[in-house]
Amino acid sequence: MNLEDELELEHLLFVDRRCRKCLVTKNLIADFYKTRKDRGNVPSAYAYECKRCSIKRVTESRKRKEIVDIYPDW
Repeated sequence: MNLEDELELEHLLFVDRRCRKCLVTKNLIADFYKTRKDRGNVPSAYAYECKRCSIKRVTESRKRKEIVDIYPDW
């Protein structure tokens, strides 16, 4: 383990960010997704939308808007 990596992570533990959708201030590491794995441990590597809002957005966008008949009624 590298001592520098531990110090960087320790500094991120106390960083809070305000969600863009719900406007609630939450913990950066526990409540926000990383945008990419290779971005490192910097605050800019985390998304601006919290996990709950991200999950809600994805589930709403994947729901069917109307019932589509699979077989035609001949």
